[in-house]
Amino acid sequence: MIASIDVDPQKTFTPLCPDELPVTEGHMIGKALNMQAEKASLRILTKDAHPANAVWVVESHDKMLIPLKHANADLTWVSHAVPGTEGFEIIADLPAVTEYDHVIWKGVEPDLHPYGACFHDIQEKLSTGLIEWLASKEVKTVIVGGLATDYCVKTTALQLRKHGGFDVWVNLEACRGIADDTTKSACIEMRNAGIKVINLLVEFSV
Repeated sequence: MIASIDVDPQKTFTPLCPDELPVTEGHMIGKALNMQAEKASLRILTKDAHPANAVWVVESHDKMLIPLKHANADLTWVSHAVPGTEGFEIIADLPAVTEYDHVIWKGVEPDLHPYGACFHDIQEKLSTGLIEWLASKEVKTVIVGGLATDYCVKTTALQLRKHGGFDVWVNLEACRGIADDTTKSACIEMRNAGIKVINLLVEFSV
């Protein structure tokens, strides 16, 4: 069984919300995610869902990426993906939330800022149930796309491989990264973990 995961394809990570965490071309991956899903029997959506009063929120971008002492909120970020705002919405071309087979909302608690979709906490102790759900459906292979390559996509892929033992493929055609250097290092880290990182969906085969 093959599953396809759309990791955080939300407007908060696109130029449509420039005051949040815009990723270049982040709003343009919808069609690629749909093509990816055609290779799978199950489709999963993950969404950041952060409260406006989270402990990691700062007022401006120049105050971001400062280390924090919170166990499960490691860096400062501007407010983003707040439910009820435009940034929380998914990008164009994707199905309605109710048309997915499974949905994970993450980062709801004000002192938790997870990157991966498999655990609510950075320490990876509190499962979101994604790995268990995939296992219950007898999924062996997972194709991952979404935003951003160097943070939530990378961490989700690593968690799926490490804790679920899945055959994980990261489809860069359906991803966009925040920065070139961190995206390149993320791809190296994923490949070293046994994840297949492909530039185009046509390279996928099982």
